[in-house]
Amino acid sequence: MTSTTPLLEIEDLHVSYLTRAAEVPAVIDFSLTVNEGETVGLVGESGCGKSTVAMAIMNYMGTNGLIKSGSIRFRGQDITTLGPEQLRVLRGNEIAMIYQEPMASLNPAMTVAQQLMEVPILHLGASEQTARSSAETILSDVHIPDPERIMASYPHQISGGQQQRVVIAMALLANPSLLLLDEPTTALDVTVEAGIVKLVREIASKYEMTQVYISHNLGLILETCSRVCVMYSGQAVEEGPVSALFGAPKHPYTHGLFNCIPLPKTDKRNAPLVPIPGQLPLPHERPSGCTYGPRCQAFEAKVCDQGTVAYERLGESDQYVRCARWSEITANDLIPDRQPAESAAIGDLVIEADQLSKYYVVEGKGLSGATLLGRKEKVELKANQELNLSARHGETLAIVGESGCGKSTFAKVLLGLETSTSGELTHDGQEVGEIGVQKRTQAQLAALQIVFQNPVDTLNPSHTVGAQVGRVLRKFGIAQGKKDTQEKSLELLAKVKLPDEFYYRLPRQLSGGQKQRIGIARAFAGRPTVVVADEPVSALDVSVQAAITELLIEIQREYGTTLLLISHDLSVVRYLSDRVVVMYLGRIVESGSRDQIFEPPYHPYTEALLAAAPIADLRVKKRDIILEGNLPDPINPPKGCPFSTRCPRHIGEICDTTPPPEHNTADGHRIACHIALEELSQVGPVFAIQGS
Repeated sequence: MTSTTPLLEIEDLHVSYLTRAAEVPAVIDFSLTVNEGETVGLVGESGCGKSTVAMAIMNYMGTNGLIKSGSIRFRGQDITTLGPEQLRVLRGNEIAMIYQEPMASLNPAMTVAQQLMEVPILHLGASEQTARSSAETILSDVHIPDPERIMASYPHQISGGQQQRVVIAMALLANPSLLLLDEPTTALDVTVEAGIVKLVREIASKYEMTQVYISHNLGLILETCSRVCVMYSGQAVEEGPVSALFGAPKHPYTHGLFNCIPLPKTDKRNAPLVPIPGQLPLPHERPSGCTYGPRCQAFEAKVCDQGTVAYERLGESDQYVRCARWSEITANDLIPDRQPAESAAIGDLVIEADQLSKYYVVEGKGLSGATLLGRKEKVELKANQELNLSARHGETLAIVGESGCGKSTFAKVLLGLETSTSGELTHDGQEVGEIGVQKRTQAQLAALQIVFQNPVDTLNPSHTVGAQVGRVLRKFGIAQGKKDTQEKSLELLAKVKLPDEFYYRLPRQLSGGQKQRIGIARAFAGRPTVVVADEPVSALDVSVQAAITELLIEIQREYGTTLLLISHDLSVVRYLSDRVVVMYLGRIVESGSRDQIFEPPYHPYTEALLAAAPIADLRVKKRDIILEGNLPDPINPPKGCPFSTRCPRHIGEICDTTPPPEHNTADGHRIACHIALEELSQVGPVFAIQGS
């Protein structure tokens, strides 16, 4: 039961970082009250100050961080005045934090048991025996099967979802009153994410824990939080109950965030996303008046740019807003003009896979556990098995599934980074599956390109943007000579909506979204027929995601390029794709048009993926389907249906022993399942939109 007693009170907080060049005011005039038992979400773009607030609560400011003014009171005590020993006790016993990347929180040289046992030993003075017992109990509480095996394992020996559960268990061991969660599910599959979200809810209820949940994923915030605080440029700009803020947001920035999200009603042709124009201002370059003013479509000179904008309470409600015109503007004033866009023309087949398989030979004990002359057996890891799929010119084909299902392996074979084991893979009628990248012609290399997931790792930090784009143009014979190369490079920068001056910049001078635009420019520089987009927006903010998504659509339309979209974000898949392939454990379990995949009948695995995807819309009601367990070992997959070990619709022994038949409809929808198509057709939709 949520109490009205404040557990945490932040008032007029100002946080700065001291650098050689200048003082960087990261958070300014931030206030927030969190009551006992409450779950409050902090949302906003990267750089808005969310994580800085969390680190200030923990008083982990580093050597150059400084709480300049304001107070942070925990149970009435101002923690900014505490000494190191008092802070150590507070952090361990009362306040805990779960970080974004679980592997960064775990020591690779220590077993899970050693790391978990440290918490009760150091903070509670427990004996080793008591600490081990507590660690095993908490692992059971976070639904880790076989706790004894996990305790004996090193972090690299367990999956990403298990690593995150261990980190959660570590945070809970001292039974803290306040739990801070900083993007705890960003790096996880959608199914694992759903399990973690459900787990956090259960834990909060069981331990009566108060939570501050930091995320840019508004769908997750809707599912986990009771109240939301929206941050922009170091300030809170809107706050209120989830129902009020998601149902009737007041601040133009909050409206802008919702316009960037591919909700069920958005459509890339008739109702495209509308990115927020411009960028978040640098901390030392904030404009006068409203910091959101330069990007706001409701901006009014001499009103919005005068003095400090107050953080006002809306009458007697629980909502607050920092906007000089909130009482004048209406939701209709902030609804963007969505112009219908032309579709890319769909042409002839460009990619065709026929019974394509890719196996890796690895060392292992094999199924028998035997060894040969003291050496381990050579066994096959079946990454792709008998794939049949195709894509046409101008089409967007999405491949979805959990990590380890074989999506990226197929892309590697297509790009020549791996070669196929059997079957055929053709591009424009030519076999490419058996040809490695070193043996491909310049034309084949130019025709098949990729946009990578992490833009930071794809650019050479020592070379300018112009040099890196120009190199691709020269390599593929698109440009000759210095002047021609520069002109064509500037044309490409213009296509990805970057000004000419970026030609001379180094990667460290670019934001994440700008780096991804350079990655797109390089991928399209050789005028490819196929571009693999491997999680192209998963590392970006929602506002930048929308801009990159629309950019991909626009360039695809202009070039007539086929997009092969690899993603676990089903909202992006629903928005971008024309057709979808669902993979599980190296096999295709379902394929069809976008509408066929997102409407019944579903393969049970597709059904679980759809139910796991968070949707930032109060009108959407979903069925609750949580997959238990992990993907089976691809070296020793199930003999029957690959999904049989986790399937919520498992019908008996036939699922475990016999490969499933493939149901084919007249309009090209394929489902590999033992359940009859008529029975699958009777399954209701995973989510429904109320009032539609």
